[in-house]
Parts: sequence; C-alpha cells; structure tokens
Amino acid sequence: MPAKRPASVTVVGYLAFGVGVYSIVDGALGLRGNPSNSALAEAATLIALGACVIVFGFGALRLRHWAWAALMTWAVVGLMNQLLRAFFFSDADYLAMALNAIAVFVLTPFDIQVAFGVRGAPQHLPLVERVGADRARPRLDAGATDLEILRAFEPVVRYTQGEKFFPMDVEPYVEQCSLWLHQREEADRELVPEGALTITRLVEHRQAPFDTLFYLRFISPLGFQDAAEAMARGHRLEKKSGTEFHAGLGRLARGGLLPRLGDGLFSLSFLLRGTVPQASAAAAALKYADLHELDERYVYHGRVVRQGDWTVCQYWFFFAYNPWRSGFHGVNDHEADWEMVSVYLYEDGGRLVPEWVAYASHDFHGADLRRRFDDDADLELVDGHPVVYAGAGSHASYFRRGEYQAEVSLPVPEQLEGVTAWLGRFWRTTLGQSSETPNPLRIPFIDFARGDGLAVGPGQDQAWTPMVVDETTPWVSRYRGLWGLFARDPISGENAPAGPMYNRDGSPRASWFDPLGFAGLEQVAPPPRELSALEAERARLEARIDELDRLVPEANSRLEELGARLRSMHGSPHLATESERLESVIAGEGTSLSGLRKERTECEIVLEGLRRTVEQRRRGEAGDPRAHIARAAEPVTPSQMRFDRAAEIWAAVSLSLLLVGLAVLVLVSPNHLAAFLVVIVVVFLVTESILRGNFLRTANQVAVVLALIATVVLLVHIWVFAIVACLLAVAVYLVSQRLREIAS
Repeated sequence: MPAKRPASVTVVGYLAFGVGVYSIVDGALGLRGNPSNSALAEAATLIALGACVIVFGFGALRLRHWAWAALMTWAVVGLMNQLLRAFFFSDADYLAMALNAIAVFVLTPFDIQVAFGVRGAPQHLPLVERVGADRARPRLDAGATDLEILRAFEPVVRYTQGEKFFPMDVEPYVEQCSLWLHQREEADRELVPEGALTITRLVEHRQAPFDTLFYLRFISPLGFQDAAEAMARGHRLEKKSGTEFHAGLGRLARGGLLPRLGDGLFSLSFLLRGTVPQASAAAAALKYADLHELDERYVYHGRVVRQGDWTVCQYWFFFAYNPWRSGFHGVNDHEADWEMVSVYLYEDGGRLVPEWVAYASHDFHGADLRRRFDDDADLELVDGHPVVYAGAGSHASYFRRGEYQAEVSLPVPEQLEGVTAWLGRFWRTTLGQSSETPNPLRIPFIDFARGDGLAVGPGQDQAWTPMVVDETTPWVSRYRGLWGLFARDPISGENAPAGPMYNRDGSPRASWFDPLGFAGLEQVAPPPRELSALEAERARLEARIDELDRLVPEANSRLEELGARLRSMHGSPHLATESERLESVIAGEGTSLSGLRKERTECEIVLEGLRRTVEQRRRGEAGDPRAHIARAAEPVTPSQMRFDRAAEIWAAVSLSLLLVGLAVLVLVSPNHLAAFLVVIVVVFLVTESILRGNFLRTANQVAVVLALIATVVLLVHIWVFAIVACLLAVAVYLVSQRLREIAS
C-alpha cells in the first residue's frame, strides 16, 4: 500500500514545480535581444536547473527516495551559496534562502523521512520468554571452604593477541617497586627505594599530613638513551614472543571529522597533562617478562563474601601495567591495573548454585554489568565457568568476543548541561534527527576484545593460581595508596589505581563493601526466596487494596457531608469567614480522596503483574534473563568496523589536510579566510560522507544546520517580512479552522 503523502510535502512539490517553471521562463527571456555566448550559457544553465527542479518536484509528489536526496542536496548547495553571499558579499537572495530553509524543515521530520523511505519505521520487538534453562551450572556443597568455592566457579579469561601483561601476584611486583610520598606544592619524596620494599614494609603505618598521597613506582624515570634502548628491546621482545599487535583499519574512520578534531586536541592535551611516557610501557613489558620468567603463574586474588542470602565470589586480577594508549591506540596508560569479575551464588538444598555474573567494564554500572547464567545471548560458559573477553591493554571485561567502541566525551561545563540536553532533544525530536546520531563532542576509541590470544582458566592453555584475600589481608586493608605511578594527571586517566578495597582518595571502594549494590542486586532475592518475596508483596498489595476499598467510601462520605454543610451556609453573610475555611478544607479532602483513588488503581495494575509473575515462578519459569539490562555493551558490527582503504587513508590525513588548507588560506587570501574555510569544511564533510557511505545522513544534518543559520539571518535582515508572513500564516490557519467547524 503506497504511503500517504503529507500535505507539507505536497506544498514543497508544487513549490519546486513553480520555482522550476520560473527558472525556465527567466532563462528563455534572458535570450531575447542578447545572443552572446555568455548570455546563452547563463540561459541554458537556468533552463537546465529549472528542468531539474521540476523533476525533483514531481519526485517529491510521488514520494520517491531519490527526490528527497536530490532536494536535500539542492538545499545544501543553495543555502551555502546564499549564506556566503549574505555574510561576505552582501548580495544574498533572501527569498531563495527562505525557500530552501522551508524545504529543509518540511522534509526533515521523522515521519516525512519514513514516508520517503529514507528512514525505517521504528520496530517494536516482542520480549522472548526463556523457560528455566539450566545450562549445566556447577554446584558445590555449601559447607565448602572459600578456596574450594572460588575454584568451583572461577572464570575463563580470553586475552587478545598482542597482550603483554597478565594477572600476577602482587608480592613480586611490590618487591620491584619503590614507595613514594606526594605532597601538594612539594617535590615527591622517595620513602623506600626499589629493591628494599616488601609487602611487610609496604603496610607499615606512616604518619603524613592531610592532602598527601602514597604511591608505588614500578618504572624509574628514563633518560633519553635508556628510553631508546627500552623501546628497541621491547620491539625485539614482541617479535621473539609473538606478541605483536595488528589493529587493522577502522579507528579513525569510525568517528567523523569533528571527533577526529577532538582526538587531535586530546592528543595535544598530553603536552599539558601528567602522562606516563610511552617508553615506560616498553620498560614495564621487559620488567614484567623477567618477573614472569621467574614466576610463570597466572594469579587471581579471590574473595568470598556473604551478603544477605547471596554468596559472592570476587576474582581480583592485578596487572603490572595498563598499556591501552601506547599499545592499542586507547585512552590512557598507567602503571598497575586492577580488574574484577564477580559470581553470585545462592544456596539450594545445601548446595551453592551460580545465578549471576558481573564484569567490571568501561562506562557501565549497576544492573548493566551483570548477566544471568541462563542468558545464552550474552554469557558464554565452558563447563559451567563464565567466559570473559578481556580488552587489550585496558583489561576491561566483556561478555562477547569483538571490538568495542569506547568513547570519551569532551567535558561540558555544568552550567551548560541543561542547555546541551535541551539542544539534544530539539535536534532529535523537533528536527527529526536520528537518536543514533553520534555525539560530536566525543572521541572514539576501540577496546579490542578479540579473544584470539592466551586463555587462562579451567580447561585452557593455562590454569589459575588462586590467592584468597579478605579484610584481614594486610596489603588489602592497610595500604591505601596507589599501586603505581601518580602521574599528576588532573583527570586521573594516567594515574595508577588504588587497591581492591579503596578508591584513589582512600575512601572505601563500593565494589568491595557493597558487592550486591555494585551489580544492582540489592533488590533481587535469590531464586529460592523469590517466590515467597513475590507472594509477600502480593499479600501486602491485596491488604492495601482492601484498606483502600474501606478508606475511599469513608473519605467520599466525609466529603459529601462537608459539601452539604457548605451549601447550608449560602445566603448567610455572617458565615462568610467560616465558608472560606470550609472551602479550603473541602479542597484538601478532595485532593486526598483523588490520591486514594489513584493509589487504588495503581495497586491493582501492579498486583496484576505480580499475580502473573507468581504463576510463572510456580510453573518453574525464570523469566527473561535480560529484562534488567538498560544498556548493554555491544561489539561493533563489521559494517561499522571496517571501511575501504580510501576512507581509512582519508581519515588518517584529513585533519592534517584541513590544517594545511587553513595555513594556505592565511597566506593567499586572508580577506576571505572565513568564507573559504566554511567551504573547505563542508567539502571535507561531504567527501568523508561519500567515502563512509552515509552521504544522505550527512547531507541532511548539514542542511538542517544551514537552515537554522539561515533562519537567524532572515530574522535579522528581513524581520518585518518575517512577522508579516507569520501573521498571514496564523490568519490562514484560523480561517481554515473556522471554515472546517462551519462545514462540520
């Protein structure tokens, strides 16, 4: 069934037809009495353009996809031309500018794009109910020791080819570090030199004033020669050990021109921020390789904690270094790294059964971190052990193999957050732009979690060596400093982390003292108690509904009595004051009664869902394992991940070309610098959109921005005509409304 043509599109179609006819007539009249070659060329151009616009108009009336694209491209070219003439040459055609802006605003709304087939209609996918899948969960006697519990449910971690650092014991790391004290406005002071530090000396009590910070240092400052030697030896180590990393193509091309500009500024920010030198990563890799040769174990520091009716296994992984920036084109480098995976168990018939697993990851919090053991869409199991895909260098944990787009948003001042939020809603809702339109104030990075390297865990190439820790472990509870270099980075990206129990400022870490809240499980009952909790809540709601069924009639009767009293006062002037007081009481009682009735309706709605859920649980149905997820980490699709080589080369050189072009303009044409710069930027955007295969979306976005600027220009220059046009439009609208009323 063909889509119904909106009335606004009909207007644009006939408007285009009229503009085309006018252009053809104007071109034909220009030939009269002027047979010169220049006049002939101008007339032919006008006639050809007029014919094109007429074709576009007919295409718009028939809702053709190509007509929308053509009209949007036409509007971009026209608005660019008119705005440049308005700003720099003072001879703009304001009528043409207004017509182009109107066409953009008419063709941009979401429903119009759907009608043209530019955007698909939103799809509402039904939830799939999964019924009680067990997936061979391991079970363990509830009386087992903490070590036995940890071993029974430990994860399998798959790393990416090229990873140089793996989980290790903290003790040999500490013995290779020095201990330092940072105090504001003073030079950092070495407290214990490298080679003299031990775990015992690390946790000694040391008095220090406020605003001080203890930190470890794994790599000593490197001179130029030492840095060059470390880089060369590190490269040889990569070749020898087969840990060379090949990113492939794709990072820069995924973001667009504005994000790449942000990426350039981000790179330049390292000149001002405290950062870890790139040579330090090579030196750290060499030092870790020597340590690993002496101790080849792969270690996790495991903790078992019991909260409520849950038993939580926490697996803390310590890495000597985080080389995400230097090794994998990521956001940051820092000495030391702590990552954590949690498995949540419940007791059933004297046996411990796993129900949830939570992975710490970038930019995700609470319930979004966890997956249920029967979630076969996300959670991979090997003999009942959860599989973790670790990000290369960052060591962040993911549920699925792939490459993940991590983004760093450029900071927005707090005073402007409300304005930016409103502009975002205006851009998406009023202007019909896609909700998937990337935030231009963000820098794209990639977290490579390919899982094609070393695998550690049950049944894998390497096995885990567990180290059981808790609050009584001295280095866990008594050392509150950083586990690596304090780089004085004001945004902390390059500063080392604190230990598993503390944040960088020494305050308790939430994932340690509140493991249920960390994964949004504080409000979730274990399966053996879920049915009783549901039934208790159902009974409470039923009792409340019974109570409301009693309270509502009583309140209604009371209100009727008050109303009768108020009506009896009418005609008695001396009761005016009492009448006003009683009206106020009646208003309050009416609000209260309305609230009781609303609560009664809401309770009934919730109770219906509770009854349905209770019946499902009685039938053994566990419910949708993904219902709690608001935002899930998704690997980048192949179409987003790879572009052709031309797009990749363009992404690599475009920002530099833009800067070179700006430099040339400063030398060659400084008087028209702004005009030519605008043209260059638009040309760059169009070129990139063609190479990346999203020309239509880019053209629409550019057209909308130009139309907004044109609207401001029109209001400034021809505000009288704008007011007249608005008044006439309102008058026509009101007349049409009244005529419609009369006709009905």
